[in-house]
Amino acid sequence: MGHTCSLGGIPKEHSGCLTDGTVTLTINRLFVAVSRVVGMDTVAVACFDGFDELDAIGPYEVFQNAARFGASWDVTLRSVRESDTVTASHGLRVEPDGSLADVTLDLLVVAGGGWNDRSEAGVWTETERGELPEAVAAAHDRGATIAGVCTGGMVLSRAGLLDGRPAVTHGGAIEDLRATDATVVDARVVDDGDVLTCGGVTSGLDLAVHLVERQWGADVAAAVCEEMEYEPRGDIFSGDSV
Repeated sequence: MGHTCSLGGIPKEHSGCLTDGTVTLTINRLFVAVSRVVGMDTVAVACFDGFDELDAIGPYEVFQNAARFGASWDVTLRSVRESDTVTASHGLRVEPDGSLADVTLDLLVVAGGGWNDRSEAGVWTETERGELPEAVAAAHDRGATIAGVCTGGMVLSRAGLLDGRPAVTHGGAIEDLRATDATVVDARVVDDGDVLTCGGVTSGLDLAVHLVERQWGADVAAAVCEEMEYEPRGDIFSGDSV
């Protein structure tokens, strides 16, 4: 029904990177050339009042670094609804680049936050309002890949994207996920092709690195990890549709 592989397989040594962290033109030229052929991929990280900072900003930084190393990704933070500022769960205030309704996406990442304690601001409230799950479902219907970080996976569930699929979420919400039509698996990252989920908070970094490697190759992913001094860990579960 699926298989797991280690997230630790990205090599620390990779061609194109110097010891001071700079990158030679070889990799950049290659991927820029490819990017010009296939076009720019539009990536958004959804943010809303009560989102967990690391759930969103971790993947955002990974993707922005990937763009520095040749990935043709246009990465933005997008609010659920028109808003000048959004306040995250630990008080960070961000200015979104616009709303989700303003863009047609290739990749949408949905952060978690506020589900386990049923917070007045966060994914619990957003799923009850319905706008975020509707936006996620609509993006998926238009062909976007959807990734849920932490309890952001519960938004994907509410959107109907996890029915009959392998999935995982934050440990505190696992029983809630089991109560849905998703198949809960024990893995840090679950890749089911056009829908991905991961465990709690820091696993969003692993999911993001995995997406970079999946789309742009091991060299770009390794360059990102070296730049961020981060070593992915845990298992990736890949379903039959991958």
